[in-house]
Amino acid sequence: MSKENFSIEFFPPKTAEGAEKLRATRAKLAELHPKYFSVTFGAGGSTQQGTLDTVLEIMREGQQAAPHLSCVGSSKESIRAILAEFKSHGIRRLVALRGDLPSGYGGAGELRYASELVEFIRAETGDWFHIEVAAYPEMHPQAKSPQDDLQNFARKVQAGANAAITQYFYNADAYFQFLDNARKLGVAVPVVPGIMPITNYSQLTRFSDMCGTEIPRWIRLKLASFGDDSDSIKAFGLDVVAQLCERLLAGGAPGLHFYSMNQSAATSAIWQRLK
Repeated sequence: MSKENFSIEFFPPKTAEGAEKLRATRAKLAELHPKYFSVTFGAGGSTQQGTLDTVLEIMREGQQAAPHLSCVGSSKESIRAILAEFKSHGIRRLVALRGDLPSGYGGAGELRYASELVEFIRAETGDWFHIEVAAYPEMHPQAKSPQDDLQNFARKVQAGANAAITQYFYNADAYFQFLDNARKLGVAVPVVPGIMPITNYSQLTRFSDMCGTEIPRWIRLKLASFGDDSDSIKAFGLDVVAQLCERLLAGGAPGLHFYSMNQSAATSAIWQRLK
């Protein structure tokens, strides 16, 4: 697997201790030579400054970094200002998302969908940014139907996205099926699978219920059978996810994007296994 295809995602730390931990994690993961690190963006801009600070720190360490930018609850003016700031720092890659409204928040903002955000970025900045968008092999939890979701994805690409990163999944067939369907709609951009290492059963089920990812029944049952034996959970998780990655790459996936959860061990272990 060439390093062009490999990226790792972090979230902005909220405390000084978290920032220190993330530096140590990054130092370990930088040894894998990923193409870039991406940094997520909090709902309603809650971590917007944290995102930029983390991205700039990564760039100072000599790595490529891509901030996430979400449009929900934001004005065009505020997004215009963020884009200008990104450009002033020489940031050339970003991940454009609709994002989730923070609870208790009224309006959706001037840009309601990721496709509108991508269109706006292109209108404002031309080809300056390499834009990644999200894809949902198992359907976005708020989509009306798989077909509807696919049309939404196609709109983001037509608006000017260069590539996509998927929500994580554990069923390779869902990814290949999604790709086939997207190609039939004329979508030709690279779609990189998002990979979530398995290290904690209760955390995984909570995340998956929230974002609509299906954990295949055999995986659920096996994880549940380990109880609190975290070593067995991690060993089994490593086998499952490494095999998934091997199958995706063998089937032509253009790379892998790891959701690191600001930890290095699981991502490093999968990477070593794939070597």
